[in-house]
Amino acid sequence: MKRRTPPVQTAGPGDTYSSPPRRQTLYWRLFANYFLLILIPVIAASVLAQVLVVRIIEKDAERFNSIMMSRFSEQTDTELQSLKTSMINILSTSRLRSVLLAPMSSSPDGQQLPELLHSLREQLQQLESDDLVDKAYYYFVHQDLMIDAETYTNKAYYFHSRYPSDLNRRPQLEAELSGKKMMDFLDSPASLTASMSYPFNTAAPEVYLLVEVKRDKLQEQIHVPESWVTGTAIVDDTGRVLSQTGLTGQDQDALQQRIHTEGIAPQFTISDKLGMSFMTSSFDESWHYISMIDLGTLMKPVHITRFISWLFLVFFLIVGALISYYLSRRLYQPIREIKEGLRSHHFSGKAIRHEGNEFDVIKRYSQFIMTENKELFQMVSGMLPIVQEQFFTKILLGQYRDALSIEYYAKEIEFSYSEAAARAVLCISFHMDPSIYESTSESTKTFLLTELKEKIHRLAPGMVWICQTRPDLLACIVQFDPQLEDHPVRMAEQIRRIFLEYSTYYRATIGIGRTVHTMEELHQSYEHALAMLKYRGLHSAVEICSSQPCRETQQWDPFLSVQEVQRIHNQYKTREYDKLLQSVNTLLEEGKRKDATAVQMKYLLADVLNTWIRAVESERSELNVPYYAGLFERLNRCMTWDELTHCFQDIHGFLFRKPVSSSRSQQFMEVVEYIHEHYDQELSIEYFAGLMNMSSGHFSRTFKDEIGEKYVEYIAKYRLMKAKQFLLETDLKIDEIAEKVGYWGRNSFIRAFRRYEGITPAKYRSSHQ
Repeated sequence: MKRRTPPVQTAGPGDTYSSPPRRQTLYWRLFANYFLLILIPVIAASVLAQVLVVRIIEKDAERFNSIMMSRFSEQTDTELQSLKTSMINILSTSRLRSVLLAPMSSSPDGQQLPELLHSLREQLQQLESDDLVDKAYYYFVHQDLMIDAETYTNKAYYFHSRYPSDLNRRPQLEAELSGKKMMDFLDSPASLTASMSYPFNTAAPEVYLLVEVKRDKLQEQIHVPESWVTGTAIVDDTGRVLSQTGLTGQDQDALQQRIHTEGIAPQFTISDKLGMSFMTSSFDESWHYISMIDLGTLMKPVHITRFISWLFLVFFLIVGALISYYLSRRLYQPIREIKEGLRSHHFSGKAIRHEGNEFDVIKRYSQFIMTENKELFQMVSGMLPIVQEQFFTKILLGQYRDALSIEYYAKEIEFSYSEAAARAVLCISFHMDPSIYESTSESTKTFLLTELKEKIHRLAPGMVWICQTRPDLLACIVQFDPQLEDHPVRMAEQIRRIFLEYSTYYRATIGIGRTVHTMEELHQSYEHALAMLKYRGLHSAVEICSSQPCRETQQWDPFLSVQEVQRIHNQYKTREYDKLLQSVNTLLEEGKRKDATAVQMKYLLADVLNTWIRAVESERSELNVPYYAGLFERLNRCMTWDELTHCFQDIHGFLFRKPVSSSRSQQFMEVVEYIHEHYDQELSIEYFAGLMNMSSGHFSRTFKDEIGEKYVEYIAKYRLMKAKQFLLETDLKIDEIAEKVGYWGRNSFIRAFRRYEGITPAKYRSSHQ
């Protein structure tokens, strides 16, 4: 018998079974629908990616290169500027003048010279603790003397021992060292050396401070860790390469040829398969940062985007063909297969329940997406207040002065403001009460300031914006209706009441700026509010200075006359110390009677304090600069008449104190006890010598006679004893231990430890564990 094929479906009159041609017709019909609904948008998206997105990527690549160059150039300029500041500070605070004036060691008075040279070496050791510094030394022009962090000797021996392989180094160096220099870099192929002359403002200096910069550290600063950057360099206007990383000899030749032919061009240039970008240094206008870019690597995302666009187009074409073919065979296919395909997937590490129908599963996935988006939104919302405060600070400092940029950045950080409102800036200058300032921890100070900000915010939510432009200055931007002209004054009075609640801790002055009507004018109101602060009096702990000051600052002479200065010197010489304090009290009483401003009074009293110090220096061989600077800082913190009175009583008691009768041994035992308690701080020999009315050399010799060791040796050994305790009893890092025992940096600590113990701190810890 012949087997018959069972029919697929029941046929009606005149109908036939499904045939391949009809399935093909259904296939093409479904594929046409798919083409209209899916493929045409995909093709349009691909074309859009080719025409627009690819071009945007190319432009963004160029912009990203500029951003990267700006970042590493700013970091490098900051490091170099910091080095320059350190060199200026060392020359300003060093004892070079004493060394230049000191007699040679053969003279009976020349015994101070080793101590002076040792002090200079310690300063050079501090300078060499900088990561960017390889070696620092002093070059004396008119003396046969060289000083570095380890020794001092004559020039011939120094260059022979330090640079035996470079015989031309001394002639090259002496040829370069002429005239005034303020961190000029010498033209030396062997090293990159920064020079600074002393005295500063003279064309014929006596000493040069020379600092050899670590080329590898400088190369790390300018290194850009991007695969498309082949190398970076620093060059000057002449094309000389000061430092480079990643550049081959061929690249350097091409770079110099490009500079010699076309000059320094700030724009992004392309030559063959390489791109070149120039950026002028803010540290030295004759320096330029250069990055060389491999365009093939840089444009790789562009080619990938094009490939992915075509890949997606082909993918959708194949998928459409398969889906159309599949649906042509089966008119309906339940989405149950979607559910089965999702069983093996997890969302953010969480398994999704697959109970219910397919729509329920898809709904659960949507809920998970919404939950994660909500968490991300909360995180970003927590950062917005910080970003907005920085935005306000830049507006007040005048960095944003046009309405378009302010509107653009405000939208980016989701900050809304009214165009029609009036605004005024209240500047609040504050500091903590001197009596409790030293005993208050940093966390307590931060907590109190945060609490003050929150209370000011609650005065007018959404209408008061606060930012901290300086550590001691709060700026409150008050927004109000233009018809309420006295609103800033009323707001300042409410802020004054808040500060009065914290009068135990704070003294404050509130300056009211003028009213402005646009955001770009806020910097003018801020500057006006700052100007109002100078009208502050000294009668109140918290005072408001409005735009119409009640005090005038013109009718007051802020400086002592020549006769008054001479009178103070005569009273000091005749030991009439009580009259010195009485004259200050008289000035304070006159200031109270005339209702003088704090600025006027502090200028006058600063002149008095400066005259006192100069009078005291006439009988002291050494100047304790840090202590005297602290006196002026304390005077500047005073904000009431009582604080000024107590301040000068204390200063008078110290500067003009009568010597206390005590034995020399007892005095030096007190010095030793102080060292034991404050070994982690700076222990200047000048400080103790000044307390005992001795010179530094006399103090050092007497200290050795009384204690049995030199002052410097005793401090070093005691610090190392404490360091060994930290190494064996704690898990602190070497950098942290160095800071705890009073060393400026890791390198100086390791050198001192190796000098006295013979091994490094790390080896000492490992050998005793």
